Amino acid sequence: QVQLVESGGGLVQAGGSLRLSCAASGRTFSSHVMGWFRQAPGKEREFVAVITWSGGSTYYADSVKGRFTISRGNAKNTVYLQMYSLKPEDTAVYYCAQAYGSVLVTSPYNYEYWGQGTQVTVSS
Repeated sequence: QVQLVESGGGLVQAGGSLRLSCAASGRTFSSHVMGWFRQAPGKEREFVAVITWSGGSTYYADSVKGRFTISRGNAKNTVYLQMYSLKPEDTAVYYCAQAYGSVLVTSPYNYEYWGQGTQVTVSS
């Protein structure tokens, strides 16, 4: 089993920044990619960003490209999502997840383990 714990969410004004963290423990797979997703009330869970285990490759949703940065900690068991220039439409519960494999994938169905989520609220 893999445990994923997100932290760093909160309330921020539009234009502000937040950094989310995801700590992984348990039976993590060294080659599997890690992703961030978000889900707003009444909406489906949507892809935000993904990173390979080495951190060498990343991919972003168009809605966050240029504003969000996904990265790995040095110990590789932590994934970060640095969010800049936040907008009210970024308001959602943010989840980190570990994929089944090592390919950069964006569908939530390709992810096996999920954290409990952290709330991000951006006020206008």
